[in-house]
Amino acid sequence: MSLFDSLKSAFKSSGANTTHRIDVQGRFHRTRTAFTGTMANFFIAKDRLHGDREVGVKVLDIEKYQLFENRFKGLNKPNEGQIAMQMKHPKVVETYEVGTSLKGELVLVMEYIGGPGLQNIVVQKQEQHVTGKRVRMIRDMAESLKYVHDSGFIHRDICPRNFICTPDNTLTKLIDFGLTVPATPPFMTAGNRTGTPLYMSPEIVRRRPTDKRVDIFSFGVTCFCLMAFEHPWQSEMLNGRAALQHDTVAPKDLEKLCPTIDHRLGKAIMRAISPAVEKRTPTIDQFLHEIRDVESAFEGR
Repeated sequence: MSLFDSLKSAFKSSGANTTHRIDVQGRFHRTRTAFTGTMANFFIAKDRLHGDREVGVKVLDIEKYQLFENRFKGLNKPNEGQIAMQMKHPKVVETYEVGTSLKGELVLVMEYIGGPGLQNIVVQKQEQHVTGKRVRMIRDMAESLKYVHDSGFIHRDICPRNFICTPDNTLTKLIDFGLTVPATPPFMTAGNRTGTPLYMSPEIVRRRPTDKRVDIFSFGVTCFCLMAFEHPWQSEMLNGRAALQHDTVAPKDLEKLCPTIDHRLGKAIMRAISPAVEKRTPTIDQFLHEIRDVESAFEGR
């Protein structure tokens, strides 16, 4: 059986409509390439089939995608497209359609959000985009993650790169379910070391059993970066070795970096990034509860 036939069979057995063919070159007029990642290419395009609607198009590398999915062989894991199509929430980027290209690649057609990405905001320290908006942004991110968790999944790649803002930054949305797995015992066993290293929880780094709290840790680090424009474990390393610090070196103190931060917010973020799972915020609902009365990120502002 060919690789394409294997993927097609897997899609069909799930009952999701992901096997129809999409002529990527003929249907989409590319306006720009957004990024080329380890497993996929993503570009912005006009969709000729839908009146030149502007969309984001993600095309997965078929061999790399198959290598990742083979980690879960025999577990009947839904693929990225099937998971993304389930996600219908105002703070999650909508996936309109999933299919296969004429080359057999998995293709996702999704909502295009034209605002700044949180990654650029943090790295370039774009204060003008977040002044007076940080608490709302954190709540948006938390509510999108709550939806993922309530839907029975672990995102496994919560980081600034996977949040995008609307052009006027009145809404922050979660994207990318490439590493997402069901929150069930077969997918939480030790050994699945995937994610973005700088945001990876110690239990992933150390190949220990996992649960939804891996997302809490990554979310907390993301919030820390949004507040301080610094990483709690600042390092020149960007690879997996950087994540080894997360349970061997104490994180920076957010309240020292941001002396006027609302104490309740600072405390909630620091608890979320606790390296010890048993001391970490247990659920995203709990985090939302802890910041329920916070109106401004910084006291007096």
